[in-house]
Amino acid sequence: MIGKIIGEKYIAIARTWAPTLAVWGGVGGVALIHFTDWKLFLNYVPYINGKFKKDD
Repeated sequence: MIGKIIGEKYIAIARTWAPTLAVWGGVGGVALIHFTDWKLFLNYVPYINGKFKKDD
């Protein structure tokens, strides 16, 4: 159905670009975490969450 709307040519092009876009998305995600407050993001990872607890 999508092939009729978009076209088979463009679906084939999208399939070849999908791995490249996935890699660049991963790189962008890592860069976002690196340049922002990484502890904020890692609080949602269950294994790492306990390492940043502050004892008052």
